[in-house]
Formats: sequence, C-alpha cells, structure tokens
Amino acid sequence: GYKMAEYDVKLSRDGVAILMHDAGLERTTNGQGPAGALDFAQLARLDAGTWFGPKFAGEAIPTLEAIARYTQAVGMASNIEIKPTPGLEALTGRCLAERAQALWSTASVPPLLSSFSIDSLRAARAAVPALPRGWITDSLDAGWQRTVSELECVSLHLKHTLVTKPLIAELRQLGLRIAVWTVNDPDRASELLDWGIDALI
Repeated sequence: GYKMAEYDVKLSRDGVAILMHDAGLERTTNGQGPAGALDFAQLARLDAGTWFGPKFAGEAIPTLEAIARYTQAVGMASNIEIKPTPGLEALTGRCLAERAQALWSTASVPPLLSSFSIDSLRAARAAVPALPRGWITDSLDAGWQRTVSELECVSLHLKHTLVTKPLIAELRQLGLRIAVWTVNDPDRASELLDWGIDALI
C-alpha cells in the first residue's frame, strides 16, 4: 500500500547515478572506500546484498535508471534524495536533476528531489526548475524560511523530534508539504499522521 519510495542517489566516479546511502562502501557491500571514488564498472561487480541476508547474496548496487523503470512500472512515486560525495554537491545536484527529467519524461508524477545539501538543491533548481524540491533538515535555525523560499521547495523533510502541531500549522501557512523522518515507532507514527503530516519516512 505504500505510494512512494525514498532512496539515496550519488554519482560514481564516471558519472553513473547509483543508489547508495553511505559515503563508504563497507557497511552495505564487500567493497572498500568511497563509492564516488570508483567507476561504475568496478561498483557493478560488488555484492550489495549479503549484508542484508543470505538470500540476497550477489545483488548489485542499483542504478537510478533501473529504479526509475521499476517505480514507474508499478505506479510508485519517487523521492530521490541527492546524497553527494563530499565536494561534488553542485555537480551531483545538476546531474541528477537532468537525469531525473529524462528518466521520468513520460511519467504522470515527476520525482521529488530532496537533499540535506543546499548546494545540491540550488544546482538542481538551476538545471531543471520544473522538478519539485524538498529540503531535508535536522534543525530549524533562524532564517530557515529564507532557505525554503530561495530553493522554491514544495516540501520540508524534518527529523521527527522537531515536529510540533504549531510548526505544522506554520508550514501549512507557507504552502509546504511535510515529510517526517525517521519514524520507526508506531505510536509516534500515528500521532504525526493525526497531526496532519503528508509523509512518513
């Protein structure tokens, strides 16, 4: 019954968009070092499944192209978290926006581009302003409204401990959708949904 998938995307050294949460390969593959330091041909040979369970042994690191085909085939919307290799924030934002535009060109619902990186979102906005953007943050410092406005975000993705009923009301006044992360407790999930958030991550 889930309507949307969120996944983290970064670039290989030769510019292939891959799904990878961590900067390093050690936790979820049998590789070593930063994912962005290897070409896709090297990354494609790694085992990205065994860490999760024996029956997943041999699974390869997925590409953005593959997940784009899959999610559209099953009618699932996408929240692409831009997770750049440090130092490549702007490049990653621009490249992923351009690829997302091409891969979802015939989709009825465009992908949402989200990121902690303001530089990545800024570059994505400059490259493909038509794609919706969401800013992910674990703090709301003074001036956060300016950041949301400058990036022309449609949504704010907040650490769940920040979320209160008054904050939700303020975000609604600004016309923002609200996604909340990482919510693994059923009671907290129910509370947040009762308060009127749009999405649980």
